[in-house]
Amino acid sequence: MKKFALIPARYDSTRFPGKLMKVLGDKTVIRHTYENTAATQLFDEVFVATDSPVIYDEIVSHGGKAVMSKREHESGSDRIAEAIADMDVDIVLNVQGDEPFVKKEPLERLLQVFEGEAGKDVQVASLMRQFTDPEMVLEASNVKVVVDLNYNSLLFSRSPIPFPRDTNIDIPYYHHIGVYAFRKEALMRFTNWQITPLEAAEKIECLRYLEHGIPLKMVLVDAMGIGIDIPEDLERAKIKLSEEN
Repeated sequence: MKKFALIPARYDSTRFPGKLMKVLGDKTVIRHTYENTAATQLFDEVFVATDSPVIYDEIVSHGGKAVMSKREHESGSDRIAEAIADMDVDIVLNVQGDEPFVKKEPLERLLQVFEGEAGKDVQVASLMRQFTDPEMVLEASNVKVVVDLNYNSLLFSRSPIPFPRDTNIDIPYYHHIGVYAFRKEALMRFTNWQITPLEAAEKIECLRYLEHGIPLKMVLVDAMGIGIDIPEDLERAKIKLSEEN
């Protein structure tokens, strides 16, 4: 199977404008994400797909590969679908541009769910980790996911789910990490569907798959680092980077 990694990178952000070009250590957030993804050596190609000449130049000027979007897009998946429409690829892995601490092991495990007999039925997969800080469960910037007994997604929400009606039951809360893998055909179908009601209400694009009856195969990982959604996340990321160095 031919595997590409695509990093959708929109300059504008409602909660944190220009976040991908913020400096983290000695590099921008988007450059950290691109270089760490390429360093895994899991992919035949790695591209940034962007609507921003600034981001495009940031990647290309440092030896990376980028594709400029030709149209406006409602989601990162739509942006990636445009970029790969004419590419010869089987599995496309979507790494969010605001995930600068990308590691090999979680991405490798995500790609593995498409292998073997069981993998033939997987159309879309994604990552999750268990929350360890109860306060983070309450933050709307952190997308939560609930799964069935086989780790297929049941629902994504910015609200704390599930609701603890019975407080005697110890139910784990899972944080959805914005890293996806798709079969190319599934991603191209996604772009032909209109935005669905739950997706529009929650502003969570993968709900479009659920509303069309396609569950995401979720892979539980220990950690992926810190996604940069709000300014406070950037400060946490700076602390983490200094600790690693």
